[in-house]
Order: sequence, then structure tokens, then C-alpha cells
Amino acid sequence: MATARTANPAPMAGLNKPANGQLRGQTKTGGQQPELLSNVQHPSAHKRTSIPQSSGGIKFGDDWKKCLELPPKDTRVKTSDVTSTKGNEFEDYCLKRELLMGIFEMGWEKPSPVQEESIPIALSGRDILARAKNGTGKSGAYLIPLLERIDLKKDHIQAIVMVPTRELALQMSQISIQLSKHLGGVKIMATTGGTNLRDDIMRLDETVHVVIATPGRILDLIKKGVAKVDKNQMVVMDEADKLLSQDFVVLIENIISFMPKNRQILLYSATFPISVQKFMSKHMQKPYEINLMEELTLKGITQYYAYVTERQKVHCLNTLFSRLQINQSIIFCNSTQRVELLAKKITQLGYSCFYIHAKMMQEYRNRVFHDFRNGLCRNLVCTDLFTRGIDIQAVNVVINFDFPKNAETYLHRIGRSGRFGHLGLAINLITSDDRYNLKNIEDQLVTDIKPIPSSIDKSLYVAEFHSVDAEDGGEEKA
Repeated sequence: MATARTANPAPMAGLNKPANGQLRGQTKTGGQQPELLSNVQHPSAHKRTSIPQSSGGIKFGDDWKKCLELPPKDTRVKTSDVTSTKGNEFEDYCLKRELLMGIFEMGWEKPSPVQEESIPIALSGRDILARAKNGTGKSGAYLIPLLERIDLKKDHIQAIVMVPTRELALQMSQISIQLSKHLGGVKIMATTGGTNLRDDIMRLDETVHVVIATPGRILDLIKKGVAKVDKNQMVVMDEADKLLSQDFVVLIENIISFMPKNRQILLYSATFPISVQKFMSKHMQKPYEINLMEELTLKGITQYYAYVTERQKVHCLNTLFSRLQINQSIIFCNSTQRVELLAKKITQLGYSCFYIHAKMMQEYRNRVFHDFRNGLCRNLVCTDLFTRGIDIQAVNVVINFDFPKNAETYLHRIGRSGRFGHLGLAINLITSDDRYNLKNIEDQLVTDIKPIPSSIDKSLYVAEFHSVDAEDGGEEKA
């Protein structure tokens, strides 16, 4: 599959291979949009460290921190969602030095509130039920204690992380591999539906310590006797509200039945419906409850609506593109057909654009996700496939081209911007059919979605930089 590799490709006579989700037009450079991703350090951009894979290269008494190759400091202003901490340090948790090296080389300097609450409890072996906002460091809250507790002397599966989407599984496996790169032999495997089952079977014939999976695929491997989980000590469910919904709950119950009774269960989510309470009472032992949700929406996201007719939506979107200072944007539609149609329209308007939805081949989904995450395109059009846990720090604008039907979907959509306490903008295109939904969502989330002004203050969503001081909440979090 041919894939363009420049952020601003040359003009095209027509659309190029639309099936792969990567539509590209002539990127307009005359507006106010900045150089793409100019102020954001992507995980994939980190330099390879020269430190050996184990601590053997660092002698006792060495200042090991001087040997680390850290990413550039992110000095963007952060909100209290991530800065209202107790002042703890990662070194306070008695973590292995090799794990601390991975943490610092990810650019994570200090734990966020959910990490301060979770890490010591998870290390003690106790079950956890944690509720925290999207983009406040939930992934690090469970991956750090999970990796700390891996025993390299044991060659069986010791931890399983379950997530609802393939993209999130790949993202979590990449973060886990980066965090554990100095631990000297932690074997991490991602397995999802839509990929070659034989490859997974062959991989599990070797040592695997951590499996990051979607429920259907890991259950299939368990039932085939390939993934042996009878000695598994930790189960994590990220986006637990989705995993325990009707789509997945039967699979989850089945998976749990193959595991030992004394396993540890960690649940993380932004919302906890009644299905989570039922699971907790049935499978968890006096879980430690964390609730950091005094309010539902992130403090750094400013929300607006524009009242339009259906026929005015594309024109309105074009106006937003020309007037906003977009680093990267995610644009949501309510159906796969509308995703492809809108992506084609955006390309015809002259803007570089990718699209992604659940009906695409997995190979193309992986490529689009990888390339957008690495900054090869400014705009992504998608369905709600992309609302769960996807962490792309460069996204500062989310546009609901089609307004969602419920508050939960709206919350997860707008949470794709303003990640880890940074600033973001959420703009909703509202038709007459959406006005009641708008009011209901405002009431349920106790939030204020304002009419869009003629000019939007850039300080509301464009990164402002300042000197790093002792009160900063650290660097980027997963």
C-alpha cells in the first residue's frame, strides 16, 4: 500500500486510494494554522537511549539520572486536573530503578492525582475501582504497578490488560514497551481481533508476561488452551464502563472464570454505570475506591456550539479551518458512510485529511492511527471508534460534525483534546434536531456549551509556554 509520507503533500488531481483512510488534498498554508505539531514531542520521536537493557551498565553509586536521554520538557500551562497533587514523587513508591528510568524517559516527571492514589494501593495487591477524567494519567496509574510486580523468574502470563478497541490495545502495548525497556526481559504482547490468530498462537508458545488484548481475542486464545491464565495475578480493565456493557460483559465474565480466585482486579473509567457495580459486588474483594470526578468535563476544554442547517455544515467546517489555529483536529460523524463522505469533502476543500472507522480493514486502521499519531496529517474524520482512551497529545480541537445522541459519548469525544491538563477546544455543529440533545447533555454533565463567538480567543486552546517550576504536574502522561 502506497502511503504519502509528508505533512503537506503536493496538489492532487484526484483522490488517492480512499479505502486506506488517507485522503490528501493540497494543504492550505495561507491561514493561521501553525507548522504541524511544532510544539509537541511524540513518544515515537524519542531518541534511542544508550543505556543497556538491564542495570548491569550502571554501577552502584553512579548518578543514573545523568545517563537518561529525556525528551524536551513540555512547558505548556496545565490545569488543576493534573496539577492538584499531594506533591509525591515516583521515587517515593520504592519502584525498581530500571522502571524509574523508563518512566523518566517517557517524560513523566511527577505522578498525577490518579497515579498518586492508585500506584501504592495497586502495589499492595488490593483491588481498585478508579474513576477519573479522560486524559489525566489513568494508563500510567495501572501500568507502573503492573510492570513493577512482574517476576522475570516466572515464564507464565502474570498480567492481562483488557481494552475495548484494537487501537487502544496497540497504544497501551507501545507505552508498556517503552516503560519496561530497561527492566531486562519483560515480554509484552498485544493481541486483538482482525489479526492473524496463528501469529498469536506462535507468540504464546514463547514466554509472555503481559498480555494487552481485546476481550474476544483473548477469550479465543484461552479456550484453545494457548493463553494459560490459571496463574495470572492481575487483571486490568481500561474503559471499564464499555467493557462491562452488553457488548462485552458475557465475554469478560467468561474470561474471569478461567483465572485464579486470588487474582487482583483493577477497573479504570471516567464513568461507572450500574453494570460496573454488579461486576464489583460479584468479583472484587473490598476494592479501594478512587473518585476524582467532582466534575465530568476537563477544565482545559472550552465548549461551543454553532447553530446550522445540515446543508451549512461543510461551509461552517471550512470557515473553522480557515480561522482556527489547529495543531491537529479530530472530527466526529455518526456513521461510517458520513465519515467517508466528509473526508472526501475536506480533501476537495484543499486540506490534508485521514479517516478511520470500524468497517475498514485492520491493516488500514493501524496505518491511519500510526500516521496520525505521528503527525503526518492535521485532520482526522472518524466514528465513535476513536473516542475510547486514544491519547494524542497534539490534538487541540475536536469538532462534532454530527452531534452525539448521549452524554457519555459526548464526554469521551471531547476528551480527545485537552489531554493531561492542557488546553483544548470542542465545537459542536447543532441542527434543529439536536437542540434538545444539547440541553440534555449540558444538564447531565453539569457543563456549559456556549454559542460560538465571531472570534475565538487563541489563549483558550493554543498552548502557552512558561518556565517549569516546582508546582508543575510533571510531563506528559499516558
